[in-house]
Parts: sequence; C-alpha cells; structure tokens
Amino acid sequence: MLRVRVGCDFVYDSAFPTPMMLIVRPKEWHGHRLLAETRQVEPNIPLREYVDSFGNHVWRLEAPVGLLRIRYDALFEVPPTPDPLLPDLPKTAIEALPDEVLIYTLPSRHCQSDLFIADAWRMFGDVAGGWKQVQAVCGWIHGNIAYGKGSTSETSSYDVYQARQGVCRDFAHLGVTLCRALNYPARYVCGYLPDINVPIDPVPMDFHAWFEVFMEGSWHTFDARHNRQRYGRVLIASGRDAVDVAFTTIYGGSKLAKMEVWADQVDPQFALDHKPVRF
Repeated sequence: MLRVRVGCDFVYDSAFPTPMMLIVRPKEWHGHRLLAETRQVEPNIPLREYVDSFGNHVWRLEAPVGLLRIRYDALFEVPPTPDPLLPDLPKTAIEALPDEVLIYTLPSRHCQSDLFIADAWRMFGDVAGGWKQVQAVCGWIHGNIAYGKGSTSETSSYDVYQARQGVCRDFAHLGVTLCRALNYPARYVCGYLPDINVPIDPVPMDFHAWFEVFMEGSWHTFDARHNRQRYGRVLIASGRDAVDVAFTTIYGGSKLAKMEVWADQVDPQFALDHKPVRF
C-alpha cells in the first residue's frame, strides 16, 4: 500500500458572523483507509459534522467577525496500483440499474444532459456500449477541450462545450453530461490527487475533479482532464455536480483570504504533526 498525506489550509475574512459549510474531509473509498487526521480551527469556535444524503462529510460552523483559519491534515493508505482499467466492462441496461443510482442518469444544474442527447449519440453511438464508449467520451473531451482558466462557479457543461475551454471541474461536468446523455449513471467527484509517477506540476496544488460511471454493480473512475491512469486519488465527495460537493458554501459575505492544498506520497514511517498552527 502507498501512504498519502492530504489536506488544506483556509483563511476566511468576515465582516459579520457568517454561517458556512465545508466539505474537505475525505471518505473511505475503493480500499482507501484513513490512518490519522487532525483538524485545527482558530479561533476555537464550535464546528459540527454531519453526513449528507450523498455520504459526504460536511462541517457546519459560524465564522466570527475577522479572520478564521481552518486547517485539515490527514494520512491515508491507498492501493499501490493505478486507476483500474477494465476495457471489456459492459454497459448496464437501465432496467437493471439499482434504484439509488437512477438519479445520476438525470440532468442537473451544471450537467444539462437533455441538451446533449443528439450530439452524444451522433459522436459516440457507433462505439460499443460500456467501458470503451465511456473512454471514447474521455478521449474526445481531452482532445477537444483546452485546459485554461476563465470559467466560474456558474459555468455549465453546455457553456464549456460551446467555449471548448475549462478547468478540471468543467472537464468532469462535461464527462458526466455526455455519459448521462448516453444513458449511463454518472456522478461528479472531487478529491486530492498527488503527483505520483507523473511529472511534478509546478502550479500550486488545488482540489481535483473527475467523474465516475456506474457499470456492472459499482462505480468506476474516469478522468477526462488527464485521460490517463493515476495513482493515489483520495476522494473527498461525490454528487450530481459541483453544487453538491462545493468545498465551501457561504451564507453571507465572507471572503477567502488564503487557500493551500496538499497531496503527497510519504514514507511509511511518516507521522502527522499535531502542533497547533498560528496565523
């Protein structure tokens, strides 16, 4: 098994007491196991966790006036193998799908799959249903959507399809949308992705987004942004689209003053530092 250290450090500045929700704590998934974690909040205000309807860990708090710092640090054990590759996996017929995954076949706010039905079947209808068809979707997105800044929290998969540009969030939304248009249950996923067995990206790390498709009784990982098998993913949350898994939902005017994200492979002897953090 590999060991991966993941976490984030946020500072918010609030002019008034402001309720907010955060989704940054991962959930155990596909053989990933939490070994240790720390959470530090300054000033020391009440923070409550609940599990939402998608199984994600959500923190609720009220940010005080002034600066609020929230730091999360965790050590995970993950499989030493890359994302599974199952090219012969067949498509599951709609009538054979479990009831609980049917919601992921429907359009959602950022994934208007009903607008893509004609295009999706024209572009991918001649590919055998199953893994190869979903991979064809990923290959098309990777080859036709340029990676670049410019999208906002309001950008939908239809906007990205028209602009032919987006960030990882947009790649994932478009993958979900095209797969739903082809009658696959598909869900949006966000998490931590370390640079293991790939060139180190010099750009400061951020959360990463990919998507999963339900076939043959389980969810399977696809990443249209990188379009290659990767090691060490740690899943934070999944939902219909990014609205369900936003790392912060703010009910007011708090401003994000600082954000740092990390995801790194570490030695088996590595231990988390439990010292308090200061501004």
